[in-house]
Amino acid sequence: MDTAAAQVHVEESEPVFLSKLRNHFGTDPMHLPTVRETFEKADHPNLHLAISDLLSGDGWVSQLLGCIVPYADHEGLKFSHLLTPHYSTEAKEGPVEYLNILLHDDRMQVCVNTGLYLAHDGNEPVALLISGPRDWHNTVDLQVMALDPARAEHILGTLRTSMRVHNVYRSHIVSLALGNHDALDVHFHHLPEIHRDNIILPEGVLGRVERQTIGFSQLNERLKAAGRHIKRGLLLYGSPGTGKTLTAMYLAHQMQGRTTLLLTGRGVGLLEGSCKMARLLQPATIILEDVDLIAEERTEQESGCNTLLFELLNQMDGLADDADILFLLTTNRPDILEPALAARPGRIDQAIEIPLPDRDCRGRLFDLYGQGLTVRLEHLPELIDQTEGVSAAFIRELMRKAALFSADESHDSEAIVVEDRHIDEALKELVFEGGELTKRLLGASRAF
Repeated sequence: MDTAAAQVHVEESEPVFLSKLRNHFGTDPMHLPTVRETFEKADHPNLHLAISDLLSGDGWVSQLLGCIVPYADHEGLKFSHLLTPHYSTEAKEGPVEYLNILLHDDRMQVCVNTGLYLAHDGNEPVALLISGPRDWHNTVDLQVMALDPARAEHILGTLRTSMRVHNVYRSHIVSLALGNHDALDVHFHHLPEIHRDNIILPEGVLGRVERQTIGFSQLNERLKAAGRHIKRGLLLYGSPGTGKTLTAMYLAHQMQGRTTLLLTGRGVGLLEGSCKMARLLQPATIILEDVDLIAEERTEQESGCNTLLFELLNQMDGLADDADILFLLTTNRPDILEPALAARPGRIDQAIEIPLPDRDCRGRLFDLYGQGLTVRLEHLPELIDQTEGVSAAFIRELMRKAALFSADESHDSEAIVVEDRHIDEALKELVFEGGELTKRLLGASRAF
């Protein structure tokens, strides 16, 4: 009787999670193996969905418990925190902590941020302890406890496979950024849908671009089966405002099913992370705008640019030939690009000029940017001749400003009627009053 009472006293006085894990495994959990894996903060929704998929499978039964461990905020929650008191404080059972994570199309994914899964696969017990990001702890940690370490490793392998196959970023347009305390964040982008008719280029140019990108993507399996390398690089070059970015955005929309990663501004410092993500989620496209900003000749570079250049080259060279990854680069300054980037096969396979619009293209651009307006231009042929050497961006701004002048003088009219005098006023403001900087920004410095 006294022995039984002593046993009850021990069970009542031991940490609550030690008791729960002992009952779950039928043995002392203090001596059971655990395997830990750390994931990027951005993989939190992928890990949550993978765990949910695993535990909802045939033969699985699970229970989710909440844990209150105040002292684990800075280092992440571990099984050791649950099994033994730390700093005279014992872990307690409490509500499960969840975290809302914004996904594509503003959809919210509710993820377990701190929780203990007690699960059985048939008669085999396992425990999964998840500890999400908080304060200075910027990763998502998962520990798996099992009777056999091989079983824990197998579960982690299953989760990794599920995370790759059902990745929430797959087939979307995303970019990487450094968040708080250098945690890697992934941002979704909603680019405007651009129709082919809105890409005004000289005859044959767009077809060559599409063949190297859209056409290649449609034939990738046949090309791979024939032993052709499908990793490729395409450089779009030309004066500012000719439509390089517009063309890149059009291609991103046309190649459905590919993951597209955008690299601009400070994002070029995340080349390694972007290429790693592209490898994981291929088929993928990496769009790097204004590559000349990081790939200038070494004599003209600022400190630090050289490192980025070599990182870009190394990332491109480090991909296997059968990696279905397209590097789509744009530049206004092909003359100063590093020769190794611009010329060597395997890095850039083709460079295509996006030229200033010729006379036919300028006429089509006036038609395009006149849509929605009532255009009454008696001297349109002369205007088309006068704008030789301007960019598409200049014509777009010219028509926008002319429409503004028209709307300003006819407040009571619903229709905006653009006439020659409105074009003259817009030209005066853009070309003569706007100064050299405005002309350079709009790609008109050669024409005026």
